[in-house]
Amino acid sequence: MHDILFLAHRLPFPPDKGDKIRSYHLLRQLARTHRVHVGTFIDDPDDLRHLPALRELTGGDVYAPQLSPRWSRLRSLGGVLTGRSCTEVYYAHRGMAAWVQRVLWARSVSRAVVFSAAMAQYLARARGVRRVLDLVDVDSEKWREYARARRGPAAAFYRREADLLLAFERGMAARFETTVLVSAPEAALFRQRAPEVAGRVGVLGNGVDTAFFDPAQAGADPYAGRGRQVVVFTGAMDYWPNAQAVTWFAEAVLPQVRAAVPQAQFYVVGRNPGRGVRHLSNCPGVTVTGTVPDVRQYLKHAAVAVAPLKLARGVQNKVLEAMAMARPVVASPQALEGLSVTVPDEALAAEDAAAFAEQVVACLGGNRPGLGDAARRAVLREYSWDARLRELDDLLGLPAGSPASASAAP
Repeated sequence: MHDILFLAHRLPFPPDKGDKIRSYHLLRQLARTHRVHVGTFIDDPDDLRHLPALRELTGGDVYAPQLSPRWSRLRSLGGVLTGRSCTEVYYAHRGMAAWVQRVLWARSVSRAVVFSAAMAQYLARARGVRRVLDLVDVDSEKWREYARARRGPAAAFYRREADLLLAFERGMAARFETTVLVSAPEAALFRQRAPEVAGRVGVLGNGVDTAFFDPAQAGADPYAGRGRQVVVFTGAMDYWPNAQAVTWFAEAVLPQVRAAVPQAQFYVVGRNPGRGVRHLSNCPGVTVTGTVPDVRQYLKHAAVAVAPLKLARGVQNKVLEAMAMARPVVASPQALEGLSVTVPDEALAAEDAAAFAEQVVACLGGNRPGLGDAARRAVLREYSWDARLRELDDLLGLPAGSPASASAAP
């Protein structure tokens, strides 16, 4: 058994939103056969109750100071004065830095996995430690897309953050032995942006828990028997690209859908909807649920799931989860990028409002028989977490045939 350090910018438990799903499964994979010491931040006080479960999972030390999002955002603006990216400054924490050094020394840690560029600063100068940096996606490119979508001072601020964050990502990747991203397109983009480290950049894909996201495990119909007319979107609604996507769908697509299918309903399912998203409930046929106990029943009993994202990086878990639940999926090209999905046999692609409405109406009318079953087969074939993370031990340089590299049950 090896002692491994795992750093993540947000508590990697429970796996109930995009980045936490990936970080949790990375951590679980490591904890099957290693003792893992976790350094992470808590940005939601409700997550404090999950610390005992995290300690039980890892078997090692856990350091999880609380971050105040409001104070951290204000402090991160100091990056404007120091020439550092706001992302780097937001997650700079003296206590975390001191804890990392203590664990490296006291536990004789020689291997580490760092989830997100923001946490790489804590191991930038570590000696004698083989480090894997999981960027997930090229986060600096997201800020560049934000800049293109805005005007004035906001656009200038986002461009600045994109440039500084890319420089930070490149600098950290140059110091780490291996850098991985969630998909081949994201890895290719980072190689293009950071050619000096191209030879040390690889892919570690996302998966989906197909035993959990199984239509046979879904609960009761939450739509009171109207599921055959329901279009559903699932995702964290305090994430701007998600809010932008559902707003566009409700305002530009849904009226066209309801012109053809008057009883069609659009459900926005996800935590922390802001004022703009909540206001969509005033639109005919729109329901905004907020947090729900179990998203699976909302997927299982809907006629079709949509992912109309205009800004999307990496692999969209919401698409994989809907497919795993055997739902027909209509998604933007951006939301499907990086997925090994055959269009139109396993998912449907649409870009403008008219095309989206046409595909959704076809699904509501039962004109895409077998699409949901084909979607689940594709996920079972390509996206089990065991298959996706099998090479993680190899990336950490564990010797072949060592006890720590053997597979084990959860």
